[in-house]
Amino acid sequence: QEDMVVTISHGGYIKRFPVSGFRKQGRGGRGSQGASTKEEDWIEHLFVASTHDYILFFTNKGRCYWLKVYQIPQLGRGTRGKALVNLIERSAEEKVCAFVTVKEFAEDKYVLMCTKNGTVKKTALSDFSNPRSSGIIAINIEENDELIAAAITNGSNEVIIGTSEGKAVRFVETDARPMGRSATGVRG
Repeated sequence: QEDMVVTISHGGYIKRFPVSGFRKQGRGGRGSQGASTKEEDWIEHLFVASTHDYILFFTNKGRCYWLKVYQIPQLGRGTRGKALVNLIERSAEEKVCAFVTVKEFAEDKYVLMCTKNGTVKKTALSDFSNPRSSGIIAINIEENDELIAAAITNGSNEVIIGTSEGKAVRFVETDARPMGRSATGVRG
């Protein structure tokens, strides 16, 4: 069990690298390269996770796939990584739009999801504890809608949804009751 730095690029390349491979930067230091990318790509997500943690990947079509961190290829700092499409068995029209890291599937934690049209859904994290390699349904997506975000919550957080017109809706998470995985959700 070891802490790893996981990077995910905008183009969908993922890799892990041991935290011990980085050293503390001194005063006036220039830093070190953490990953290389193509010209039109960039590192979008960088986080630290243990090799035994799970990463739940959510697609725009409302399906969930999972990987253990040790299943992600461990590559050097200067490499781009491996395409995420080669690691999870998703269909061609699906794209990964959100992910969460999970140490354990606790009963008192929830996954809060939001769609492009403003539908929100809260599901117990324990409902995601045994997904299949072909993925499981995380949320029922209506026609002309798609999942855009997912986050782990404790059940009593405040939620803010922003719109494309610059408006925001704020509500207490307890207003959205927990639902099963195949439910559609409620209007945010």
